[in-house]
Amino acid sequence: MAKHHIDVSVKSAYVEGQSAPESNRYVFAYTVRITNHGSVAAKLRTRHWIITDANNKVQEVHGPGVVGEQPYLPPGKSFEYTSGAILETPFGSMRGSYQMVADDGVEFNADIPAFVLTIPRTLH
Repeated sequence: MAKHHIDVSVKSAYVEGQSAPESNRYVFAYTVRITNHGSVAAKLRTRHWIITDANNKVQEVHGPGVVGEQPYLPPGKSFEYTSGAILETPFGSMRGSYQMVADDGVEFNADIPAFVLTIPRTLH
């Protein structure tokens, strides 16, 4: 088992009730699950997101923690939260990383794999 191994999985959903396509406003919610598969406990210190819309407009977001917290993850434990993003297009993607610090003092990044933000296909 690796000492420092954080797994990140994400599910996204279109939030129709908060979106306004006629104003190029598309709201998406995403739920992130962060699991410590390593042998050393670690704390999430900061986040770095790269959000790209269908026009290749890129927004970068840096900040402390997630949803106002800096979760502490002992080995085998998970933390889950839901947040959101607003795009000007009905399609986009997000990826990034969490900057972690382990109980043994090692700082490392937990990669957030790219995931898609898209409105559901409609049938006519």
